[in-house]
Amino acid sequence: MLFDTHTHLNDPDLFLRAGELIVRAQEVGVTRFVVPGYDRESSLRAMELAAQHEAVFAVVGFHPQDAAAVGESDFADLEVWVRDEKVVGIGEIGLDYHYEEPAREVQADVFRRQIAIAKQVRKPIVIHDRDAHGDVVRILRDENAKEIGGIMHSFSGSSEMAAECLQLNFYLSFAGPITFKNAKRPREVAAQVPLDRLLIETDAPYLTPEPYRGKQNEPAHVRFVADKLAQLRQLPVEEIARVTYANAHRIFSIAGDVQ
Repeated sequence: MLFDTHTHLNDPDLFLRAGELIVRAQEVGVTRFVVPGYDRESSLRAMELAAQHEAVFAVVGFHPQDAAAVGESDFADLEVWVRDEKVVGIGEIGLDYHYEEPAREVQADVFRRQIAIAKQVRKPIVIHDRDAHGDVVRILRDENAKEIGGIMHSFSGSSEMAAECLQLNFYLSFAGPITFKNAKRPREVAAQVPLDRLLIETDAPYLTPEPYRGKQNEPAHVRFVADKLAQLRQLPVEEIARVTYANAHRIFSIAGDVQ
C-alpha cells in the first residue's frame, strides 16, 4: 500500500477528474491521499474532496506566494477549518524567494501566524521552501515548531539542512525529482534519511517522475518515487511502501490499517 502525502487533486486541472484519478491510483496500490491547500479556494476544495472520499485527507493553509492577499478573515477561517476531523494539518506554508514578491517580511508574518494556529490545534505543518532554506529553518526554530513537527514537502535541501529538519521533528518527503538523472543532491539526501522520517509524494499535477516526465502528474505515479527510493536504499520496494505508509499515518495522526 502506498500513501501519496502531497497531491493537488484540488488543482483546477485535476479537480473535476479527482474521482477518476483516485480510482486509477487505487488500482496500482495507492490507498491514501493528502490534498494540501495553497489559498482559500484550494483549501475549501481540499476539504470538499476529503468529505467525499474516505481515502482523502485535507491540509489547509496559505502558500507564501499568496501571502500579500491573506487578511484577518482568512486567519479566522483557518482557525475554523483546522478543527475539521478530516483536516490533518496546515499547509502548504513557508517561504518562496524565487520571485521578488511578495515581500519577504510579509511571507514571514503569514508563515509565523499559521505556525501559531497549528500549535493551538496540535496539528503538523507542511512546508513549502523555495530558495529560502536558511530563513525557513530559522523561523521553525524561533516559533518552536518542533512541538508539532511536520513535513518538508518535496525536499530539495542539503544533507546539513536535512539534519537540522530532523532535529526539529520534521519528516522529509521526496517527489518526482529524485527520479531525474541530474538530481544528485536529492538522491544523496534521500539515501541517508532515517527510514522512520521518510515520506513519498507526487505534488501532482507538478514534478512528474520518470518515465512520464514532461506530462501531467497524478497520484498513481507515486509508485515511481517509491521504486527509486527502493533502489537508492537497496531495499525491496515493499519495505519502502510499508515504512512510508506507516510514517504518513504517524505524522498526520491518521488511524488505519498500518502494518
